[in-house]
Amino acid sequence: MRNAILSAIFDQMADIMEILGEDPFRINSYRKVSRAVAELPTDVGILLEDGRLAKTPGIGKSSLAKIQEFVASNRITAHEELLERIPPSLLELLHIPGMGPKGVKAVYEGLHVKGLDDLKRVVEDGSLATLPGFGQKKAAAIQRGIEFLEKSTGRIRLDQAMEAAEMVCACLRGLSGVKRVEAAGSLRRRAETIGDVDILVATGKGKSKSRTSPEKIIQSFTQASFVERVLASGDTKGSAIIQTETTPVQVDVRVVPAESFGAALQYFTGSKQHNVRLREIAIKSKLKLNEYGLFDGDKQVAGATEEGIYKKLGLDPVPPLLREDRGEVEAARSHALPELVQIEDIRGDFHMHTLASDGRNEIEQMVGAARGLGYEFLCITDHSESSVIANGQSPKRLAKQIEQIRRIGAKLKGITLLAGAEVDILADGSLDFDDKLLADLDYVVASIHSGMTSPREKVTMRTLKAMESPYVSCIGHPTGRLLGQREAMDLDIAAVIEQAAQTHTALEINANPYRLDLKDLHCKMAAEAGVKLAIGTDAHSTEGLGLMHFGVATAGRGWATKDDILNTLSPAKLKSWLRAKRPR
Repeated sequence: MRNAILSAIFDQMADIMEILGEDPFRINSYRKVSRAVAELPTDVGILLEDGRLAKTPGIGKSSLAKIQEFVASNRITAHEELLERIPPSLLELLHIPGMGPKGVKAVYEGLHVKGLDDLKRVVEDGSLATLPGFGQKKAAAIQRGIEFLEKSTGRIRLDQAMEAAEMVCACLRGLSGVKRVEAAGSLRRRAETIGDVDILVATGKGKSKSRTSPEKIIQSFTQASFVERVLASGDTKGSAIIQTETTPVQVDVRVVPAESFGAALQYFTGSKQHNVRLREIAIKSKLKLNEYGLFDGDKQVAGATEEGIYKKLGLDPVPPLLREDRGEVEAARSHALPELVQIEDIRGDFHMHTLASDGRNEIEQMVGAARGLGYEFLCITDHSESSVIANGQSPKRLAKQIEQIRRIGAKLKGITLLAGAEVDILADGSLDFDDKLLADLDYVVASIHSGMTSPREKVTMRTLKAMESPYVSCIGHPTGRLLGQREAMDLDIAAVIEQAAQTHTALEINANPYRLDLKDLHCKMAAEAGVKLAIGTDAHSTEGLGLMHFGVATAGRGWATKDDILNTLSPAKLKSWLRAKRPR
């Protein structure tokens, strides 16, 4: 998408300028433009043409002119001029853990390093360790970073990061003297992908012989059976590559005293932008905020808890899911933070597959699993016939399944079974089944499974037309992305949300960690437009129903409340909501 390309260009311009040691103010302004463009729901060209881009916070006149140039010519002269000032291969070094723009600047100017091969050479011959600001320890860390980069496939999915965190936390919680163990970083914020996993350990006071020292805690981590390679092991911090069932993950463990645990948890949870805002507020109050606490001079005035820090800064505590500098600080100051949807609010699941298509369990088994989760309703949504690879059902097979669902549902007590289908949206925007069959279903989730690389106008038209059907309850995984595997469709998400609002159609948050689609920013847009969000696990087994919490977290990151989520309705209210769109 054009927005993503433009965002990357501004970010790269900031990187190059930082390497060249240019004006920090301009560097920061380019970072802000990069982020603002990345979060735009509509193509920059459209926003530029109707004047809305000029009103977008973070985009000034100079940046606006560069965007205009890009839209007109697919290039930015200032970007090309910056690229000419450094060796192109120098930018590769920014992907190495521990090598930010300042580090790249140092090795470029001090050792004439122009790329990865040069960096390997100065590490191996020892000259990197002699460079001011580096030393043996940092040089060794960069060497490990090079090795990790060459083996790593990049950022990992949320579920993979959670698996790694659970392994490490379980190892540490059993140690004597450990009072609390928490995952921090982007994992705690439930970002859709994770770089590495941060774990914080709080220790109590005292010198009991049975108490495990911070150094011993780190050793217990680095010597654990799941550790593949130790990257660092010190008195209070350890870093290692651990092996989960699916992927290697870098995990960093820090031991902090209980009186600073809240400050450390806040600091290492981030995001960087959120933390900058808090530090600005602290400075204006003549206080100092860091990972050790909130200080008035040398006196710590808060730090044991996160809540204490926010309170001292005049803010309501901000949930970790919202700490992205997207208005949460202002909302916390004015006591206007939303009460985010919780997993306990969920009464049922809208998207799952059985043996009738490509699932692994019978309907009755899925119902049993749903009962175990305390659900009040469950909707069976096997694939339609165009999804041949997924054993999609023909109209005749679906008609028989509807009868089967009705028979099973009539015998159930305490849980309502809905007859649904995941129906393919075809190339012309029509649906895989005719209206007569669709009318027999309680719930229809319409999804695009083919032609995803088609132009923006094409995929958007298909989605908008599908919502015109009075029988389409929800659009499934609207952008079609698979994290780390497939880019999102070039969909006009603003137009889709507007159509959803006008046609009384829900938009899905697919809770599968490969998808998380809609993503958080789009969830916020939809909720603000009054569009209901339907969280579906897309489960293909009874175990898959347990993915619901990923969808709830994504909804929370999008500021969604209980009232925004279709899954929180009682069966009776849900049926009433579904009937509202259908012909009377």
